[in-house]
Amino acid sequence: MSTDTGLLIKDTEESMRKAINHLEGELAKVRAGKATPQMLDGLVVDYYGNPTPINQVGNISVLDARTLTIQPWEKNMLQPIERSILQANIGVTPQNDGNIIRIFLPPLTEERRKELVKKAGGEGEHAKVAIRNLRRDAIERVKKMQKDGLSEDAAKDSETDIQQLTDRYIALVEKHLEAKEKEIMTV
Repeated sequence: MSTDTGLLIKDTEESMRKAINHLEGELAKVRAGKATPQMLDGLVVDYYGNPTPINQVGNISVLDARTLTIQPWEKNMLQPIERSILQANIGVTPQNDGNIIRIFLPPLTEERRKELVKKAGGEGEHAKVAIRNLRRDAIERVKKMQKDGLSEDAAKDSETDIQQLTDRYIALVEKHLEAKEKEIMTV
């Protein structure tokens, strides 16, 4: 195998790993019946005119299995944090007591659990599409290398390696989705 194809395969694997990491982050945001601070990842608060991640304006902690608390660093941030949570439309209503914000998560109904499984499946499908696109791009680059002088055998070997890599990462996506579905459907 030439060093060019070796580097190509290494780059492709790195990109596929990033797709898996992104999937893990997205699945962490999907609520599975218990409160986690990651549920609020991606929420931004208007901090003196600057959009700032919610975890940078206060301390987010888990009080119990169904309750999150947000202790802002500054008291005057209570309203903007509360507004941000309401605007995010994540299905919860924050409770402001003047010192901290509590978020009570309602128990999941069977219907809501199925919706969450569907949402997780959608995220998994996005990851699979990303991995397949990486495979397509890598194979196109191998074919270009073949036109530029790479032997046919080396090109075929590289394409086989890329396909095996793709199969391995698609199986990893399936494994993540299976675990998340089990976590969501467990009452």
